[in-house]
Amino acid sequence: MSKNAIVLLSGGLDSITTLALAQQQGFSCYALSFNYGQRHNAELVAAAHIAKDYQVIDHKIISLGLGAIGGSALTDAHIAVPDTAQEGIPVTYVPARNTIFLSFALGWAEVLNLKDIFIGVNAVDYSGYPDCRPEFINAFQELANLATKAGVEGGRFSIHTPLISLSKAEIIKQGTALGIDYSRTVSCYSADHQGRACGVCDACRLRKIGFQEAKIKDPTKYQ
Repeated sequence: MSKNAIVLLSGGLDSITTLALAQQQGFSCYALSFNYGQRHNAELVAAAHIAKDYQVIDHKIISLGLGAIGGSALTDAHIAVPDTAQEGIPVTYVPARNTIFLSFALGWAEVLNLKDIFIGVNAVDYSGYPDCRPEFINAFQELANLATKAGVEGGRFSIHTPLISLSKAEIIKQGTALGIDYSRTVSCYSADHQGRACGVCDACRLRKIGFQEAKIKDPTKYQ
Protein backbone atom coordinates (compact mmCIF):
# COMPACT_ATOMS: atom_id res chain seq x y z
CA MET A 1 0.00 0.00 0.00
CA SER A 2 1.34 3.42 -0.91
CA LYS A 3 2.20 5.88 1.85
CA ASN A 4 2.04 9.65 1.51
CA ALA A 5 3.89 12.49 3.24
CA ILE A 6 4.15 16.27 3.21
CA VAL A 7 7.64 17.70 2.66
CA LEU A 8 8.44 21.32 3.50
CA LEU A 9 10.24 22.54 0.38
CA SER A 10 12.11 25.84 0.55
CA GLY A 11 14.04 25.38 -2.69
CA GLY A 12 17.35 25.05 -0.85
CA LEU A 13 19.97 22.35 -0.48
CA ASP A 14 18.54 20.77 2.66
CA SER A 15 14.93 20.66 1.51
CA ILE A 16 15.66 18.99 -1.84
CA THR A 17 17.73 16.37 -0.01
CA THR A 18 14.86 15.80 2.41
CA LEU A 19 12.43 15.35 -0.49
CA ALA A 20 14.75 12.87 -2.20
CA LEU A 21 15.22 10.90 1.03
CA ALA A 22 11.45 10.79 1.66
CA GLN A 23 10.91 9.38 -1.80
CA GLN A 24 13.75 6.89 -1.27
CA GLN A 25 11.89 5.69 1.84
CA GLY A 26 8.88 4.93 -0.34
CA PHE A 27 6.75 8.01 0.32
CA SER A 28 4.69 9.68 -2.37
CA CYS A 29 5.10 13.35 -1.54
CA TYR A 30 3.13 16.55 -1.34
CA ALA A 31 5.35 19.66 -1.25
CA LEU A 32 4.65 22.80 0.77
CA SER A 33 6.48 26.11 0.31
CA PHE A 34 5.93 29.57 1.76
CA ASN A 35 6.13 33.10 0.47
CA TYR A 36 6.57 34.55 3.93
CA GLY A 37 7.94 37.97 3.01
CA GLN A 38 11.54 36.90 2.43
CA ARG A 39 13.94 39.17 0.57
CA HIS A 40 13.65 37.37 -2.77
CA ASN A 41 11.52 34.81 -4.55
CA ALA A 42 14.39 32.95 -6.23
CA GLU A 43 14.09 30.11 -3.74
CA LEU A 44 10.37 29.75 -4.51
CA VAL A 45 11.13 29.59 -8.23
CA ALA A 46 13.66 26.86 -7.41
CA ALA A 47 11.10 25.05 -5.23
CA ALA A 48 8.59 25.02 -8.09
CA HIS A 49 11.18 23.53 -10.46
CA ILE A 50 12.18 20.92 -7.87
CA ALA A 51 8.57 19.94 -7.20
CA LYS A 52 8.07 19.41 -10.94
CA ASP A 53 11.34 17.50 -11.36
CA TYR A 54 10.46 15.16 -8.49
CA GLN A 55 6.87 14.74 -9.67
CA VAL A 56 5.24 15.49 -6.34
CA ILE A 57 1.51 14.84 -6.06
CA ASP A 58 0.77 18.51 -5.40
CA HIS A 59 2.85 21.59 -4.60
CA LYS A 60 1.31 24.45 -2.67
CA ILE A 61 2.94 27.85 -2.13
CA ILE A 62 1.21 29.64 0.75
CA SER A 63 1.58 33.37 1.29
CA LEU A 64 2.26 34.56 4.83
CA GLY A 65 2.74 38.16 5.91
CA LEU A 66 5.65 37.69 8.30
CA GLY A 67 7.11 40.92 6.97
CA ALA A 68 4.30 42.70 8.83
CA ILE A 69 5.89 41.80 12.16
CA GLY A 70 9.49 41.96 10.96
CA GLY A 71 12.17 41.18 13.50
CA SER A 72 14.49 39.44 11.03
CA ALA A 73 16.99 40.45 8.38
CA LEU A 74 15.12 38.12 6.03
CA THR A 75 11.79 39.94 6.37
CA ASP A 76 12.79 43.52 7.21
CA ALA A 77 14.71 45.51 4.60
CA HIS A 78 15.97 47.85 7.33
CA ILE A 79 17.99 45.03 8.94
CA ALA A 80 21.12 44.12 7.00
CA VAL A 81 22.02 40.51 6.26
CA PRO A 82 25.40 39.94 8.00
CA ASP A 83 28.38 38.98 5.85
CA THR A 84 30.29 37.41 8.75
CA ALA A 85 29.43 34.71 11.28
CA GLN A 86 27.64 35.96 14.42
CA GLU A 87 27.66 34.85 18.01
CA GLY A 88 24.39 33.57 19.43
CA ILE A 89 21.15 33.58 17.48
CA PRO A 90 21.72 35.72 14.36
CA VAL A 91 19.48 38.45 12.97
CA THR A 92 18.55 36.14 10.10
CA TYR A 93 16.44 34.10 12.52
CA VAL A 94 12.77 34.56 11.56
CA PRO A 95 10.61 34.56 14.73
CA ALA A 96 8.64 31.30 15.09
CA ARG A 97 9.11 30.45 11.39
CA ASN A 98 9.36 26.66 11.67
CA THR A 99 6.51 26.58 14.20
CA ILE A 100 4.33 28.41 11.68
CA PHE A 101 5.47 26.31 8.73
CA LEU A 102 4.90 23.03 10.56
CA SER A 103 1.49 24.22 11.72
CA PHE A 104 0.39 24.71 8.11
CA ALA A 105 1.85 21.32 7.19
CA LEU A 106 -0.03 19.77 10.10
CA GLY A 107 -3.32 21.31 8.97
CA TRP A 108 -2.83 20.08 5.42
CA ALA A 109 -1.89 16.63 6.74
CA GLU A 110 -5.23 16.46 8.56
CA VAL A 111 -7.09 17.43 5.41
CA LEU A 112 -5.21 14.82 3.38
CA ASN A 113 -5.57 12.21 6.12
CA LEU A 114 -1.86 11.48 6.28
CA LYS A 115 0.43 11.26 9.28
CA ASP A 116 3.98 11.92 8.03
CA ILE A 117 5.64 15.33 7.68
CA PHE A 118 9.26 15.84 6.59
CA ILE A 119 11.31 18.96 7.37
CA GLY A 120 14.98 19.53 6.54
CA VAL A 121 16.11 21.07 9.81
CA ASN A 122 19.71 20.51 10.87
CA ALA A 123 21.30 20.85 14.30
CA VAL A 124 24.96 20.41 13.30
CA ASP A 125 26.00 22.84 10.55
CA TYR A 126 23.36 25.52 10.94
CA SER A 127 23.05 29.13 12.09
CA GLY A 128 21.99 28.51 15.69
CA TYR A 129 18.25 28.79 15.16
CA PRO A 130 16.28 27.44 18.15
CA ASP A 131 13.59 25.92 15.91
CA CYS A 132 16.09 23.56 14.27
CA ARG A 133 16.82 21.56 17.43
CA PRO A 134 15.59 18.04 18.23
CA GLU A 135 13.92 19.39 21.38
CA PHE A 136 11.71 21.64 19.28
CA ILE A 137 10.78 18.87 16.84
CA ASN A 138 9.88 16.51 19.69
CA ALA A 139 7.76 19.19 21.34
CA PHE A 140 5.95 20.01 18.08
CA GLN A 141 5.24 16.36 17.42
CA GLU A 142 3.69 16.06 20.87
CA LEU A 143 1.62 19.19 20.20
CA ALA A 144 0.49 17.74 16.85
CA ASN A 145 -0.90 14.69 18.56
CA LEU A 146 -2.63 16.68 21.30
CA ALA A 147 -4.10 19.55 19.31
CA THR A 148 -5.68 17.83 16.31
CA LYS A 149 -8.85 15.85 15.66
CA ALA A 150 -6.73 13.13 14.05
CA GLY A 151 -4.49 12.89 17.11
CA VAL A 152 -7.37 12.79 19.57
CA GLU A 153 -9.07 10.06 17.55
CA GLY A 154 -6.05 7.79 17.76
CA GLY A 155 -3.85 8.87 14.87
CA ARG A 156 -0.17 9.47 15.44
CA PHE A 157 1.68 12.19 13.54
CA SER A 158 5.39 11.77 12.89
CA ILE A 159 7.70 14.71 12.15
CA HIS A 160 10.63 13.29 10.17
CA THR A 161 14.00 15.10 10.31
CA PRO A 162 16.41 12.95 8.27
CA LEU A 163 19.14 15.62 8.23
CA ILE A 164 19.04 16.75 11.84
CA SER A 165 22.25 15.02 12.98
CA LEU A 166 24.24 15.31 9.74
CA SER A 167 26.97 17.77 8.86
CA LYS A 168 26.50 19.82 5.70
CA ALA A 169 29.18 17.71 4.00
CA GLU A 170 27.33 14.51 4.95
CA ILE A 171 24.08 15.95 3.60
CA ILE A 172 25.76 16.84 0.30
CA LYS A 173 27.34 13.39 0.01
CA GLN A 174 23.99 11.68 0.61
CA GLY A 175 22.24 13.92 -1.88
CA THR A 176 24.92 13.46 -4.51
CA ALA A 177 24.61 9.68 -4.11
CA LEU A 178 20.88 10.12 -4.78
CA GLY A 179 21.64 12.03 -7.98
CA ILE A 180 20.56 15.46 -6.77
CA ASP A 181 21.50 18.41 -8.97
CA TYR A 182 22.33 21.05 -6.36
CA SER A 183 22.79 23.71 -9.05
CA ARG A 184 18.97 23.81 -9.13
CA THR A 185 18.77 24.95 -5.50
CA VAL A 186 18.95 28.39 -3.87
CA SER A 187 20.17 28.70 -0.28
CA CYS A 188 21.39 32.30 -0.20
CA TYR A 189 19.72 34.89 2.03
CA SER A 190 20.45 37.64 -0.53
CA ALA A 191 20.18 35.91 -3.89
CA ASP A 192 19.52 38.13 -6.90
CA HIS A 193 16.49 37.76 -9.19
CA GLN A 194 18.38 35.17 -11.25
CA GLY A 195 18.96 33.04 -8.16
CA ARG A 196 22.69 33.77 -8.00
CA ALA A 197 24.15 33.58 -4.49
CA CYS A 198 25.96 36.41 -2.72
CA GLY A 199 28.68 34.06 -1.46
CA VAL A 200 29.16 35.82 1.90
CA CYS A 201 26.00 35.35 4.00
CA ASP A 202 25.83 32.61 6.63
CA ALA A 203 23.83 30.28 4.40
CA CYS A 204 26.38 30.65 1.60
CA ARG A 205 29.29 30.18 4.01
CA LEU A 206 27.89 26.91 5.40
CA ARG A 207 27.06 25.68 1.91
CA LYS A 208 30.55 26.48 0.58
CA ILE A 209 32.25 24.73 3.49
CA GLY A 210 29.96 21.73 3.02
CA PHE A 211 31.01 21.23 -0.59
CA GLN A 212 34.68 21.76 0.32
CA GLU A 213 34.56 19.18 3.14
CA ALA A 214 32.63 16.74 0.96
CA LYS A 215 35.29 17.19 -1.73
CA ILE A 216 32.54 17.73 -4.29
CA LYS A 217 32.61 20.56 -6.84
CA ASP A 218 30.34 23.40 -5.74
CA PRO A 219 27.75 23.95 -8.51
CA THR A 220 26.32 27.10 -6.89
CA LYS A 221 25.85 30.07 -9.22
CA TYR A 222 27.42 33.13 -7.57
CA GLN A 223 26.93 36.82 -8.33
